[in-house]
Formats: sequence, structure tokens, C-alpha cells
Amino acid sequence: MRMLWKNIKGLVGAYESPPAYLRGTEMRQLALIEDAWLAIEDGRIADFGSMVDFPGIVDWSGLEVVDCTGRFVLPAWCDSHTHLVFAANRGGEFLARLEGKSYQEIAAGGGGILNSAKTLQSLSEEALLEDARERLKKVMQTGTGAIEIKSGYGLTAASELKMLRVIAALKSEFSIPIRSTFLGCHAVPEGDWTPETWTNYVINDVLPQVASEKLADYVDAFCEEGYFSVNDVSAFLGASKAFNIRGKVHVNQFNALGGVAMGLEHSVLSLDHLEELTKNDVDALCDHAKAGDGPVFACALPGCSYFLGIPYTPVRTLMDADVPVALATDYNPGSSPSGNMSRIVQMGMVKMKMHPLEAIAAATINGAAAMGLQSDAGSIAPGRPANLIVTKPLEGLESIGYSFGEEPVEKVFIDGIQL
Repeated sequence: MRMLWKNIKGLVGAYESPPAYLRGTEMRQLALIEDAWLAIEDGRIADFGSMVDFPGIVDWSGLEVVDCTGRFVLPAWCDSHTHLVFAANRGGEFLARLEGKSYQEIAAGGGGILNSAKTLQSLSEEALLEDARERLKKVMQTGTGAIEIKSGYGLTAASELKMLRVIAALKSEFSIPIRSTFLGCHAVPEGDWTPETWTNYVINDVLPQVASEKLADYVDAFCEEGYFSVNDVSAFLGASKAFNIRGKVHVNQFNALGGVAMGLEHSVLSLDHLEELTKNDVDALCDHAKAGDGPVFACALPGCSYFLGIPYTPVRTLMDADVPVALATDYNPGSSPSGNMSRIVQMGMVKMKMHPLEAIAAATINGAAAMGLQSDAGSIAPGRPANLIVTKPLEGLESIGYSFGEEPVEKVFIDGIQL
């Protein structure tokens, strides 16, 4: 199959040889070719350029020509933080919050993560896979072309492994890149467990099984008051290194406990949430970015801030400090029940004051790199899969944020095939 897309108003994120990621101050320089063309062959990017320099068509056989007048073409979204595998929504908790209860009060009463775990533990692996499959199809239809999916709602060894096997099944069924993360320290199970005893159990009993079955690309933990301490998370990350599994960390969502410095010491791939940042945290992130020891991404999750009514990650401060920023959905049934990355990009512009190119860079090239997928996703380049978004006709990229109540995506292509 051969296609030529012509008269593209703006071709975004297209490189002959893409950078691995963009630092904070580079994000506004994301590649943009105005009045462009794009060629696709056998589901992969073949070539691209400006219409002014279009070389013409030599072989018309089997060629489909598509006029993209007024439309932008972008790499498919790269969602680097989701909890897409879960058993049921938590709409009742949403009502409780509307009636005045906080997220922490609901969790203390047996809701939150514990509520999700109870439901998931009783659901069969087949039913869990069926539900996750439908959610993944839905987020792909809104433009997601690469995704990370975490466990963490099992809270028993058997259920955590069940979740990870579901993610492995999704990897085998779908062609888009999928990363699997073992969120071993997400919440403390009910019973006699403490954060310390659960962490030790995960390290000594569950992690070796996960590693043996090669079920996780990364590990993760929730470093927060009432969940897991800096010492707990540090121990888990240290143990994971012995299995050559790199870490990510949920950190500074409600409180700044020192988790940022700890995560940097362990060379995690990303520090996620960061709604509450101290000057010391920002300085540590800035110093690490300047050191050039390999990126640690600040992954902002504005859907969670919107839904819970908590502060938004100060990405403007982080980008000015040259920290590479990613945007992700945090898609989960409790604190961010939406997997639509276009909404996240809109929030990046409207609520976090990101320039359109910065927000798109955070949701594409940096999102891919925050999953270790910089060679496979996040950019438009010759030889890469044609996982692409075609927008509706837009006056400019700023229209994505300006018309925040509208869906900017008109068509989604995975491997050159429209969904």
C-alpha cells in the first residue's frame, strides 16, 4: 500500500534523524514543516518534505493521494503513564468527593486503590483482558500510538502477576509499542501488612517471579504519606536493579518527602506527578539535567490535577530549568478516569501555560523517550511505523488548546491503516 499526503498545513515532529528527546528549553523547537507532504509505503514512513520542494510522482501504480489541506499531521500520542488494566470504575467515590470527602478520606475508609484491588482480585484473567482490550482500542482511536501500562491494583502476588500477564497479552495482540510496569508498591494491602513488611514481601517474593517470567519493563512505587516512604521505595528500586529492571516513581503528588532526590540517585527513567515541588527538588532536577548523565523525565499528569482539584505540575518552571517534560494521562478508575491524550495536551496549554509545540513535544517525542521508546515512536521519520494523527482543519496548533471542548483529532492511522 502506498499513500501520498499532500498540502499538509503543518507536519509536526518530522526528522530525517530524530533526537532521542528534547530538553525543556528545546521543546518549543519541535520540528514543524509548513505546507508539507508525506509518503507512506507498506505502513511505514517513506519520505516527507515541503510542497515547494516536492519531487513529483514517478510511479502512480497503487498510489492513494490524500489532500490534507488545512490539517496538521502529528506523530501518534505517546502515553507514558497509565493504569489501563483495572476491574471496574469508581463512580461512587466520585459522588463522595462531590459530597465533600477528600481523596485521602475515601482511601482511609477502604476506597481508592484498595477498592480497585478487591474488585480485581475476584475478576478472572480473561475478563480483565477483555475489558483492557476494549479500553486500549478506545484510547488508540483518540490518537494514542504508544503506551505504558502499570500493575498495582492486585495487592497480592497472584493478582499482580495476573495484571502483568494481561499486559503481556495486549503486547502480543496489538502492533503499537506497549511498555509494562510492575507497580509493586502502590498501596498497603488490608490485614497485618505495613509499608515495610509489604515492601519486603514484594522484594523477596514477588519481584523475583516478575523478573523470571520477564513480565516487566519497569518497576514503579507510590512514594507518599500513608503509602510508601522514601526508604521503602529506595529499597524496592535498589532490589530491582539486581534484575536489570529500571524504575519510575509516583512522587510529590500531595507532599514533598525527598522522593525526587532519591529517584535521581537511583537513575529512574521518570519522576511522575510532581504537583508539589520544593526549590530543592527543582534545583536537583536542574542539576541532573545539566550534568548530562542521561535524562530523567518529569512526567506531568494534568488529568489527575483536574479531576482531584489539586495543583498542576509547574512545568513552566521545570522547562525553564531545562528539565525534559512529558505529559501523560494517568488513566485510572479513581483519580484520572480518561485516556484521551488530546485532552491532556489541551490542559498542558490551558492550565500549565505550555506553548503548543511544547505540549505536543511532551506528548510525543518526550513521552516516547519516557518509556524507552525513542527509537520506535514519538517522531515522524523514514522507516518508522506510520502511526499518525490527522487533525481537523485548524487555524493553527494553538487551536487545539483554544477550542478545549472540541476533539482536535479527525483521523488516526496505525501502521498506515486508518482506525
